Amino acid sequence: MKTRVMAADDPETIGRARRLLQQSEVVAFPTDTVYGVGAHAFKAEAVAALYEVKNRPLTKAVPILVAQVEDMASIALHVPTVAWELAERFWPGGLSLVLQRAERVPLMVTAGGDTLAIRCPDHGVPLALINAIGAPLAATSANLSGQPTPTSARETLVQLAGRLPLVIDGGECPGGTPSTVLDLTSSPPRIVRAGAIPAEALRELLPELVVDR
Repeated sequence: MKTRVMAADDPETIGRARRLLQQSEVVAFPTDTVYGVGAHAFKAEAVAALYEVKNRPLTKAVPILVAQVEDMASIALHVPTVAWELAERFWPGGLSLVLQRAERVPLMVTAGGDTLAIRCPDHGVPLALINAIGAPLAATSANLSGQPTPTSARETLVQLAGRLPLVIDGGECPGGTPSTVLDLTSSPPRIVRAGAIPAEALRELLPELVVDR
């Protein structure tokens, strides 16, 4: 497979990526943290392709990226009031919310589990892709499993050239701190991965919050 690189500001790029994603292909793109690879979250065959591109173990779930707060209702069940409040305050940004999987989300996304992690990224490219296909993206870092995480299109190509059809070049990403992963399906709610949003900020809405060590 030949991997094409297109600039994020090329007016043809999003249209090309939309067609590929709708055909269950995998696309790499910049995000607010690192470069990611994404697939149409509602197409099991697309998510399977994402695992193959990354050599990702099928036992590791894939997070979902959405474009707006309201999108939670289409991919999660029993969304608690506090989830909407947290999303309104911290999205777009570095907070991933773990919620119950809705039936329309393929089990391939969640590695067969009942929960999924949802985030709204603070970057125009993935938001444009989500809006273009009218569906969330199953997305994770654009590296081979276990290898360094890339912060540029060039670094992405070093690992993934020939494994996917398109890399969107949006320049350097800031890298650094990953999202905070907050599990709202446990009682009390738990931070299962510390990250960009500190526990102190979350405790304003979740005074009973637990932080895993």
